[in-house]
Amino acid sequence: MGSERWDGLDEFVAVVETGSFLGAAGRLRVSSSHVSRQVARLEDRLQAQLLYRTTRRVSMTEAGQAFYVRCQRLIEERDQAFQAVSDLNSAPTGLLRMTAAVAYGERFIVPLVNDFMAAHPQLRVEIELTNRLLDLVHEGFDLAIRLGRLTDSSLVATRLAPRAMHLCAAPEYLARYGRPHTLSELAHHNCLIGTSDVWTFQLDNREHGVRPTGNWRCNSGEAVLDATLRGFGISQLPDYYVREPLRQGRLVSLLEANQPPNTAVWAVYPRRRLLSAKVAQLIEALKHGLAARPEYRPDTAPPDSL
Repeated sequence: MGSERWDGLDEFVAVVETGSFLGAAGRLRVSSSHVSRQVARLEDRLQAQLLYRTTRRVSMTEAGQAFYVRCQRLIEERDQAFQAVSDLNSAPTGLLRMTAAVAYGERFIVPLVNDFMAAHPQLRVEIELTNRLLDLVHEGFDLAIRLGRLTDSSLVATRLAPRAMHLCAAPEYLARYGRPHTLSELAHHNCLIGTSDVWTFQLDNREHGVRPTGNWRCNSGEAVLDATLRGFGISQLPDYYVREPLRQGRLVSLLEANQPPNTAVWAVYPRRRLLSAKVAQLIEALKHGLAARPEYRPDTAPPDSL
């Protein structure tokens, strides 16, 4: 039998993993009619129905479920074989799709990716900046940059940089309204709320959440920082926003005994046995690039709180 025995496997797996022919077409960058035709021909060659098709959804038959498990292994082994050869010429090539949070991506990640692209012009990169938590497998992403604590154990994670959270306020605000000395006192202060409805702290060696209240809210870290510097209230922000204002004395660090343990900036990618050269090299470039930024240098660490 010829190479046509491989035809339709990628389309079939993509339909199963995205849940539709349209989703599979988007992942594979082909038409939905091409996907449907390839899967139908595959079923003809196997003399077995692999998918139930309705107007609303696509699901696997019993034969399709058994075939899908084996197709995953076949495709993985095939891709690894091609990757092993392409890695001999280690320069990153092809398309790399990645995603990151909007503000952090604009400020930190995209400039480093652009540096990487300048060094490897044969690489194509698509970056989606969004604060939504995207499904990397179903939406066809090679890499995501995520902040804080990770919850998806189906992904592989590499730590890129530390990320400590600081509760802080401007000296002018504290002179006017006083300084909180316990977490319970936060309820009596105006809290400037960003993307999170719950602020995380450490209490009695355990993680403790506090739901802040206040008269100001914005889903931008830069905007929260500006409002904090203006003395509008108290905020909780990552170190890369407040490190310099703390060092300069324009902000004061609060409740440091309750500061949550460092989380991190992570590079996460789908769980595969072989990481592609382009993703592995970009991860290393991001790791070194972030370490070189002033926000992450030890010599610019904030002084002890006032």
